[in-house]
Amino acid sequence: MADKGSGSDHVYIPQMNPRAAYCALANDIDEAVRRVLRSGQYILGEEVACFEAEFARWLGAGHPVSCGSGTDALALALRALGIGPGSGVVTVSHTAVATVAAIEMVGATPLLIDVEAGHFTLDAQELTVVLENPPPNLPPIRAVIPVHIYGQAADLGPILDLCANRGVIVIEDCAQAHGARYLGGQVGTLGDAAAFSFYPTKNLGAIGDGGLASFRDSEVAERARALRQYGWRKRFVSQEPGIASRLDEIQAAILRAKLIHLDRSNARREQIANAYDDALATTSLAPPLRRAGSRHVFHQYVVRVPQRDGFQARMRELGIATGIHYPVPVHEQPAYANRVLLGPSGCKITSVIAQEIVSLPMYPELTDGQVEQICAALKQAPYGGVFQTGEDADVRRK
Repeated sequence: MADKGSGSDHVYIPQMNPRAAYCALANDIDEAVRRVLRSGQYILGEEVACFEAEFARWLGAGHPVSCGSGTDALALALRALGIGPGSGVVTVSHTAVATVAAIEMVGATPLLIDVEAGHFTLDAQELTVVLENPPPNLPPIRAVIPVHIYGQAADLGPILDLCANRGVIVIEDCAQAHGARYLGGQVGTLGDAAAFSFYPTKNLGAIGDGGLASFRDSEVAERARALRQYGWRKRFVSQEPGIASRLDEIQAAILRAKLIHLDRSNARREQIANAYDDALATTSLAPPLRRAGSRHVFHQYVVRVPQRDGFQARMRELGIATGIHYPVPVHEQPAYANRVLLGPSGCKITSVIAQEIVSLPMYPELTDGQVEQICAALKQAPYGGVFQTGEDADVRRK
């Protein structure tokens, strides 16, 4: 890119770049769009059917139902599994607000608990506490939504065991984890259902909005398929109240063109992450943890910096944009503060890490030269101290 960072002689590198994702596959994407336009079939046609089948083959299990967004995918999964008014749903506050919004969309009551300091995912120990002793003003807990954040799998083993022992449904939020694995299993295939987002910056991104819910049970998937279109099982006849949330044919065609490159682009993300790890090894800052035995696909590469403002300012001077995912925890946002229920920790770790997290540039179209520029900048930027997670230090990749 020709743009310059503020006051810098370095080429400016954005933190995210969906335009680069289009340019990398422009011919394939353009042809996919033309194919749809020529077909004359624009809603729930052949492209959607083919994409759902191809995604199921790539995922390796499940019954997929595409829809209009990742938020709708979560809401459809909840409704199809019978979660609604009178149901409590446990999830985290360190997530995109969509996770909590989807719970409230179906009339259920969210309970937000804390995350592990090192992996940023749902704390299974606190989940144990709330399942054994739920808050008295919370409806019966009927579902848990672990969020696989930044491309890192949540600790599903204990979560699944805890929920199975109590008859609680597990819906994986895979919006940021296309291709991540947990102890050999593909995320999105391990719970009762899973939700994926195809927002343009995701590992598999559309050029617009899109989502998909995948279900273990085919009958539940058929219910979700009806719910996404007014509750129709027969055209124009609603068997139950539904919504209009359909992945359109153009986005499905684009996703088909990009899906065949997803494994390669994930491998490139891991390669970039390894370069960042090596650069950070010469600094006082620790790289993000990887869960042992699992695969992190680096939707984001997130570090914790004690003095974030100074670090980000210096990176900007060096031509590197950074981001914050997410600056305000859900439970501290005006729409939810003093209203949403919290677990016994009060989400203390979540509140602390929200003040320190920084996302480095991460997308597979970064060139080797750009990665070298970012790594050089990492060695020059101030961190304001040493942050130690205090957990799983043996898992850090040096």
